[in-house]
Amino acid sequence: MGLQALEEQVKRELEWLEYGGPEWVPHREHDGERVLDVVIVGGGQCGLGIAFGLLRERITNILVIDENPEGLEGPWVTYARMVTLRTPKHLTSIDLGVPSLTFRAWLEAQAGPEAWEKLDKIPRADWMAYLRWFRRVLDLPVVNETRLDLIEPLGGGLHRLHLEGPGAPAKTLTARKVVLATGIQGGGEWHVPAMIRESLPKRLYAHSSERIDFAALRGRRIGIIGGGASAFDNAQHALAEGAAEVHVFVRRGRLPRVNPIRQMERSGMIGRHAALPDADKYAVMKHFFRHNQPPTNDTFARAAAYPGFRLHLGAPLAGVREAEGGVELETPKGRFRVDYLIVCTGLVSDPALRPELRLVEPHILRWGDVYRAPEDLADPMLDRHPYMTPGYSFLSRDEEGREKLRGIFAFNYGALVSNGVTASALSGMKYGIPRIVSAIADELFLDEREAILGRYYAYDEPEFTGMMEDE
Repeated sequence: MGLQALEEQVKRELEWLEYGGPEWVPHREHDGERVLDVVIVGGGQCGLGIAFGLLRERITNILVIDENPEGLEGPWVTYARMVTLRTPKHLTSIDLGVPSLTFRAWLEAQAGPEAWEKLDKIPRADWMAYLRWFRRVLDLPVVNETRLDLIEPLGGGLHRLHLEGPGAPAKTLTARKVVLATGIQGGGEWHVPAMIRESLPKRLYAHSSERIDFAALRGRRIGIIGGGASAFDNAQHALAEGAAEVHVFVRRGRLPRVNPIRQMERSGMIGRHAALPDADKYAVMKHFFRHNQPPTNDTFARAAAYPGFRLHLGAPLAGVREAEGGVELETPKGRFRVDYLIVCTGLVSDPALRPELRLVEPHILRWGDVYRAPEDLADPMLDRHPYMTPGYSFLSRDEEGREKLRGIFAFNYGALVSNGVTASALSGMKYGIPRIVSAIADELFLDEREAILGRYYAYDEPEFTGMMEDE
């Protein structure tokens, strides 16, 4: 077909779906300037998908901001180190049911149907190229190199957003709705154990979410802490970049083998998680974390094929110190010396860790405020997650916070317990994005209920123009 022909098809399909119709949200001003209806923080796959969904709802007064340079949004060509996505290739996501906007359509337009048939999993660089195309072909309103520093509630359903960065269109923007489409780390922060933070200078370690100069590590010995998928992503990448040895230290006595997301995809659980009672939601996520996400078979095989690969099971970190310009690790399996340490210990979800939420965080309701789990399931990590609506908005612990939090949505890992993996896994986005878009549209409609209903009751434009004499 060719990419240009596909882009023409996208335009035709969207026209058939009445995409780009007239906006319906009444304009609002504050201090003499028009208020944005929605600001989406994050221009990665979630932010782009939500923007597309809002435009389909004819909510057009929107803006997407991202702190990264254009084309470098999200992890795919920055700190992600897997060769391919872990998600099965056939699962759709941000296309929102428009066939010509799928990754498959994009790939086949350039390389033919045989390329899709030969594909096992989607290469991450190809996925990033697809996201760049998705943004361009839909002409989504994204500004880059713009970071959100603070959400300041103004009352009356408005929020002032304080911005930083060379691409920021202004120091502040005013918005009715704010969507934190900020990815896995957006619900809290990447986690580095205190033992490492307090014992090593920063030049000797990095979290896997950071950019790492692997060229400087050629010929060196690297230690990796963690037994999940990202640990082996980093192991195979470091070895491919020339590391002499990579030692992976895993706390568990055996590697995780079951990936609960695969069962969720088949069973309907991803799309219906928000409908579960609280006890089931909590138990489901506890089970999810107990299993962790194993490495894909191809990633593990790539790492294990290198002669410098070393796997240490049942080897939790008992101590760490700087030694001879490198790092000495103490484990139940013995002491090991490496030149550099990569920490693959995941993240912690807690709104208190998000600086942009510092004015509203004390009001955010947590799972620990609402649900007391049975002793065998209780987990402080789950208790810190915000207790959210099915539409991804925060709820308040107190009356004072209700107005401050109204209009703030979190489509990130913080939604995990309340809404499952719909805001964090590619396989969940086709369920989560329509739900958050609907929730935003409902709030905007109710915010303007009086004006919209007033126009409805006052509407008197004649439609029937036929005339007939009275018989």
